[in-house]
Formats: sequence, C-alpha cells, structure tokens
Amino acid sequence: MSHHLNIDIETYSDIDIKKSGLYRYVQSPNFQILLFAYSLDSAPVEIIDLEQGEKLPIKIIIMLNDPNVIKHAYNAAFEWYCLSKYIGDTDQITWLGHWQCTMFHSLYCGYPAGLGSTGIALGLPQDKQKDTAGKALIRYFCGPCKPTRNNGNRTRNLPHHDLDRWNLFKEYCIQDVVVEMEIEKRLSSFPVPELEQHYWRLDQQMNARGIRIDTELVHSALYCNDVVMEELKKEAIEITGLANPNSAAQIKEWLKKQGVKTDNLQKATVADLLTKTTGFPKRMLEIRQESSKTSIKKYATMETTLCNDGRIRGLLQFYGANRTGRWAGRFVQMQNLPRNYLETLDHARECVKHQKIDTLKVVYGNIPDTLSQLIRTAFIPSGGRTFVVSDYSAIEARVIAWMAGEEWRQEVFATHGKIYEASASAMFGVPIEKIVKGNPEYALRSKGKIAELALGYQGAAGALITMGALKMGLSEDELPEIVTKWRQANKKIVNLWYAIGGAAIKTMQTGQANEVKGVIFAREGDFDNGQDFLTVQLPSGRKLFYVKPFLAPNQWDRDALFYQGMDQTTKKWVSLQTYGGKLTENIVQAIARDCLAVAIDRLACKGYEMVMSVHDEVILDCPMEMADLERVNAIMGEPIEWAPGLLLNAEGYITNYYKKD
Repeated sequence: MSHHLNIDIETYSDIDIKKSGLYRYVQSPNFQILLFAYSLDSAPVEIIDLEQGEKLPIKIIIMLNDPNVIKHAYNAAFEWYCLSKYIGDTDQITWLGHWQCTMFHSLYCGYPAGLGSTGIALGLPQDKQKDTAGKALIRYFCGPCKPTRNNGNRTRNLPHHDLDRWNLFKEYCIQDVVVEMEIEKRLSSFPVPELEQHYWRLDQQMNARGIRIDTELVHSALYCNDVVMEELKKEAIEITGLANPNSAAQIKEWLKKQGVKTDNLQKATVADLLTKTTGFPKRMLEIRQESSKTSIKKYATMETTLCNDGRIRGLLQFYGANRTGRWAGRFVQMQNLPRNYLETLDHARECVKHQKIDTLKVVYGNIPDTLSQLIRTAFIPSGGRTFVVSDYSAIEARVIAWMAGEEWRQEVFATHGKIYEASASAMFGVPIEKIVKGNPEYALRSKGKIAELALGYQGAAGALITMGALKMGLSEDELPEIVTKWRQANKKIVNLWYAIGGAAIKTMQTGQANEVKGVIFAREGDFDNGQDFLTVQLPSGRKLFYVKPFLAPNQWDRDALFYQGMDQTTKKWVSLQTYGGKLTENIVQAIARDCLAVAIDRLACKGYEMVMSVHDEVILDCPMEMADLERVNAIMGEPIEWAPGLLLNAEGYITNYYKKD
C-alpha cells in the first residue's frame, strides 16, 4: 500500500527565481531550504524549521527516497529539485518516479497555473489579505534585502530580525500544504492518466538536463548590440536634436515638423512609412526600426538563466497550454524565436564572436537584425556531440484530414506532400502539374497556402487578413472567394466542424455522451462541489476539460457553448465562448501533441537525449555514433496504435548549432 506525503517548502537564494529560473536559483552556493511543511496520509500538517536549527527527521528522508511513498507538491519540480540538492542525491532523475505535481493535475483538468489562481478557479475560500501578506513574507525572508541605516546595513532578513513575521511565515507555509491537499482532493475524481504522468517525468528529465549555450556568442552579441545601440542613439540625436530619441512622442512630433504625420510608431507603421519617406525622416525611421528589435533581449535572458555548467534549464512548461496539453515556452521563449534567413550563418556567428562590428556593418548592414537571426544558433550541442533536429511535416493538416476522412488530402500526404499546391489545384480546378515556378498558375500557390494556414478551423476573411493575406498582395475583395473555394474543396472538414460543435451542444443539452470520429464528448463532475466539466476524450485516451460549461445565446441568438477559462489578454478567470471550429482546433492540436509525446517516448526508449521541443520539432543532443537522421525521422513517423491510418512524416537535419533549416 502506498503512502502519500504532501510537501511545501520555503527557500532562500540570492538569485531571483523569476528572472533566472529554478535551476540557477538552486545552484547558487547561498541556496537554503528554510522551512519544510508536510502531511503524511492527510494527517495534520507539521512544519520543520530548518533555518532555526531543526533537522529533517530520518523517517522523512527515508520517505523521500521510498518509491512506495508518493510525494505531492504544487509545482513539484521545485520541491523535487530543491530537495535533491539539500539531501545530496547524485542521481536526481531516479526520484521522479514517485513524485506527482498538483499544478500539472490542475492544468490537466483545465484550471490555471498558480496556487492562488487554481484555488480561486476551484472556488476555495480566499483571504486576499493573507495572500498579500504571504507574498510580502516571501519578499522579506526568501531573497536579499537592501542594506539601509534602519536595518543595520544587513543584506538578508533572518528569523531573529522579526520573530512575529517568521512565525506568520511558518503559518503561511503550513497553509500552502492545506490548500494543495484540498486541490488534490477536489481533483481526485479526475486522475491524470499514468501515461501522462510518464510524459511529465520525461519532461522533467529534459528540463533538468538543460541545453548548452554558446556563451562566447551570447556575450559578444550583447556587446555588439550595446555598441550599435549607442551609435544609433548618437546619430538620432544629431539628426533630430531630441533629448530622448527613444521617445515615441518626441519622434512623432519631430516627424510632424518634417511633414510626416503618423498616429503611432508600431512595427508595421514604421515599415509602411519607410516606403513613403526620404532623407532624414527615412533615416530616423530606419534607426527606430533597428533600435526596436526586442528579440535581442533573448540574449540577455540567456545570460541571466545560464547555470554554472554553461547550460540553460527549465525552458519549457509541460502542459503549459492546458487547452491542448502542448508545451509552453518559458524565459527565452523557444516557441517564439526569430527565423534565420542568412545564408552565411557560420560567417555571421564568427564575426559576432570576434566582435567585428565594422565587418558586420559592411557584409550584413542591419546589425540588430543579424543578431536577431543568430539567436537560435546560440543553442549548441554538448561537447563531442551534435544536434539531430526532426520536425513533423504539416502535422495539423494531416491530423484534420485523417479525422475528417478527406480522401484527396490523405492522398497528397501519402504521395508528394505538396499540400499548398494541391489545395490551390482543388480550389481553382487547375492541374497540380501546372502550379510550378515559371508558370503563371504558380501564383495560385500563395492562395492555397494562405487558405491552408487560415481556414482549417472555420476561419473566414478575417482569419486570412490576420494570417497576412493583404501583405501578400491579395485584396479584400478576393478573400470571400478564397474562403468559399477552400470550403467547397474540403467539405468533409467543414462537416467535421459542425459535427463537433453539434456533439458538444447535444451533450450539454441531454447530459448524454456523444461521439464524433473517435472523439467522445461527455458531462462529468462532482456537481455538489462545483466540479463540473465537459470532457473531450481523444483517441489516445487523454481528456480535454472545459470547466463549468453552460449554454447561452450567442450573437445570432443560437445556443452556444461557454466555459470558464483564462482570458489570454486580461489574464483573468472568466467565461469564454467556443464553437465547432475552435473545438476542432483544440482537438486537432491536442492529437498532434499526443503524436509528438509518443515520438518523444519512443526516442527516449532508443537512448536519445532530447534537450528541447519546439512546436512539432524535437532537438536531440546526440553522440556522433547515434547521429542518424534517417533513423530519427523513421521513429518520428512510425504508425501510432490509437491512430490507424494517420500518415505521419518527419524531416530534419544534423547541425552543430540550432537553426531554422
């Protein structure tokens, strides 16, 4: 019989965990565990005051190493990694098999991350003043303090500096265990599948392994950027005479005096103005464009999060996108890296590493843009190894074709794979053989491409515009025809949207389960405790959870599905509306994620070490003898038992630094 140990710890480090991440925070020589609160098998919470000389009992240390004792914590990666260092376990990975993360459980069930946010979403009693006090106590005891005359110029607050606060801090730590246990209790009727627990452990291994950084490139890129930014600032002052040439308001006023009127200096606006201006106004806009490359900040983030061994850890959040279960980026934001278009990446990297600023200006011109394109290349393999990068080809398009049973699309993926050309052919009735470079019909490919990117989930003209249709040279008048022709060519996908939306509505109306293409909609929950869900069981067996669903009239006075979720703009827990196309998007992306998880597991079983996953791509840190791209691609493309007939294909490359091939 397994025992359950719920844990919360409070810690100190001179490293800012919000800026530098868990792993650098813990690796600091000044890291300490201050308090250890725990409950064994739901007994009253006990606390051990390590900072004031108490010791972890031997029985607790034994339990931490005992696979028959399941350890629970909210964001368990924190407790696991901190305790690994505290106890001195040299083989931290073995611990993972008997840890469970309540935050992951919450995300799996459709709730937001964060102990307080989860508690609010679950309807737990909240004491906002106590929450504010708890954060203040963390600031007081868990990091350095500013030396002042009033505090005796000390750089750290210890218990004896304020025993009342310290005792309150201990109560706060105890309460966190109570809240974590209550969350786990409320979610216990909706357990995380063991396979997902296994994927979580694989993710923790990857994050703990980390990825190596070319520190010379990072430091030199920051130096080059500082030099160029100072030069641009001086030039801007010389041109405009402004005291602060970074001020948008001052630049707009100066441009107005030069005869250039603009409401804003956003990226798209500046790019448009550059085509209409000359002379000093144009040069000032060029300076503004070069100076506003915010992606350069990623180098500074790399420097801040860099661990002692030259690696960055914790760049991905497992189940960070809890609507689909996909990974989300953290810190450097690997899911949002600039693309690289330079054909001479090797040369550009060497110029930056040797800080050859004049050469960079002559060869590449725009240095901030060059540095931006080199960000990916700062990620490098371990010594004596190489990267094998493998990426699923058009996986969402493959999944939706498989789900809908759209035969012509399946045939494309079974043969040449040119979905943009094939889509244009189906939309406009032109033989695909004619849609090749050099032929006038090739212009149709861009329409096929934008349609594929924008219309698969019930999008219309607005989705085409958002995806960049107007920037591609298409007029607004052309867009309705593209929507109509794409939908006519993909009638089974259109039917899938309405079948999925209808099944969700019907399940809400009747309370009975409904199935569409192997996806099962059901009502589940502990209604007395407010745990009410619309669940969507995927072919893999994993479920998507829509919290507290209800039906209400939409703008057309028809029944529409609403649920509780996190508004991505306001970051508040609110009611959100969804519909057939959006549900289809969630399901397709979730299935694609499940395919990737299967592939990651298969690669791990074959001995490959994954250091990163970016969208539908894996980055493997391989010894030279294992750097077999054909084998890796074959493993990625192997059939999946729960998805018979789904045609998967992966392509990739072998490289000495990460890039977009």
